[in-house]
Amino acid sequence: MEAYEDFALVYDTFMDETPYDAWCERVTDILKRHGIEDGLVLDLGCGTGSMTERLAQAGYDMIGVDLSGRMLDIALKKREKSGLDILYLQQDMREFELYGTVRAVVCLCDSLNYLLEEEELKETFRLVNNYLDPDGLFLFDFNTVYKYGTVIGDSTIAENRDDCSFIWENYFEEESGLNEYDLTIFLREQGELFRRFTETHVQRGYTPETMRRLIGDAGLLWVNAVDGDTGGPVTEESERIFAVAKEQGKDGSLKR
Repeated sequence: MEAYEDFALVYDTFMDETPYDAWCERVTDILKRHGIEDGLVLDLGCGTGSMTERLAQAGYDMIGVDLSGRMLDIALKKREKSGLDILYLQQDMREFELYGTVRAVVCLCDSLNYLLEEEELKETFRLVNNYLDPDGLFLFDFNTVYKYGTVIGDSTIAENRDDCSFIWENYFEEESGLNEYDLTIFLREQGELFRRFTETHVQRGYTPETMRRLIGDAGLLWVNAVDGDTGGPVTEESERIFAVAKEQGKDGSLKR
């Protein structure tokens, strides 16, 4: 599982069309329908804190966890600017620890796709269950095999901005379901001088059936899932799926 390094410097620039406001509205609507209108909420894989900030503005006491120190540096700058009371922790989601339980856990922006083995996912889900209040909610999304294999596939994507540009070379391995992409970033440093850096990331696509099975194996209750882009029913051509699971008791094996 890779942590974002230099890409963190331009992450928000190239994610500026991400519908964070709509995602936040969806998340808060679901939380409130289940009686969660305030209290502690964990943003797992929080990145630069874009969703964390919005959920804090919505009235939740936020904790953000991410593996990348550089992403968290940007999140801390946002916190300094907004003045919001957010706790950020640099931890691996596969072994994260909290001081107590939370009312809900949110994990968006395909963070779970960076877990390449089913056992890693199940362990993360077990930890989520362990740190949820009784009947607490787990809201998460993930990219599907269809998106990586059919929509993106083996392709090259490029985008040019005033102060930075990127080339995304994507490779999908059908047998393993692994999606690898090589990023080449050009970042303006001074005048016409640009710095070039590269990163390679690997993700794995998952089916809703696999996710539902792993959620159950971890002790959570699968509530429902929708197409993450349309909000409608999940289909074979859904590229991103948004799902809700619920705490339904603990076996005690992971309590810390």
